[in-house]
Amino acid sequence: MRAENLSESNLPEFKEKLNICLVSAPYYKDITDDLIKGALNVLKKINAETNIVDVSGALEIPTAIKLMENKFDGFIAIWCVIRGETTHYEIVSTESSRGLIQLGLEKICIGNAILTVENRIQAQKRANPKIFDKGGEACRALLGLLKIKERSN
Repeated sequence: MRAENLSESNLPEFKEKLNICLVSAPYYKDITDDLIKGALNVLKKINAETNIVDVSGALEIPTAIKLMENKFDGFIAIWCVIRGETTHYEIVSTESSRGLIQLGLEKICIGNAILTVENRIQAQKRANPKIFDKGGEACRALLGLLKIKERSN
């Protein structure tokens, strides 16, 4: 099986319409809104059904995904943590990522659009669909996983 390059012009086709959930913790709403826009831009191109669920923070994203695992084909985790003066940044970054990785090992397909940055300018550039488009990138990663899963079944 050969990995596909999932560019904008080369999105995979699926046998059935996908139902995708974007799980967002909108603490920095302008940034998460841009991440969501990027992901939705990609999902519209494949005509996927989409839902957005908000949670209070990044640490709640893995739990929310686990609670909804049987309702959706895949998930996109959306949040932003900006380094501050305390160790909160390290804890949230590490533990939210650990939770998502664990869910992935349980065969739940997740695109990770959790930004971990030093400042707001970095976050804005990475979230902006016209610059780095990390929401769209996470969506393409999710679609790649879902295609592997489809082929494996």
